[in-house]
Amino acid sequence: MHNMVYLIGRLTKDVEVEEKDNDKQLAIASIAVQRTYKDDDGSYPTDFFDVALWNSIAINTAKYCKKGDLVGIRAKLQSNAYTTEDGITFHGIDIIADKISFLSSKKEDE
Repeated sequence: MHNMVYLIGRLTKDVEVEEKDNDKQLAIASIAVQRTYKDDDGSYPTDFFDVALWNSIAINTAKYCKKGDLVGIRAKLQSNAYTTEDGITFHGIDIIADKISFLSSKKEDE
């Protein structure tokens, strides 16, 4: 079985690391990924994804990257579910990074 996703996109905000109770660090990287085709108006549609970064991946990304930087992410998908007090169950998919590559930086004058 195989569960792997590759994303290349630009960070939409600076990455901030938060300390978790179990002595682990977590950051959520928000990235914008352009599609490979143009809309009727001539622009590329863009998808936005939140990716969980843990421990050293989170720390290094926050240290060396900023909003607008281009990153490559290798990740896995992880399903989750939670039930509200009303008994309604919601399902979702988390993207969990296991490797991130710093591909380039946005130029200061852009």
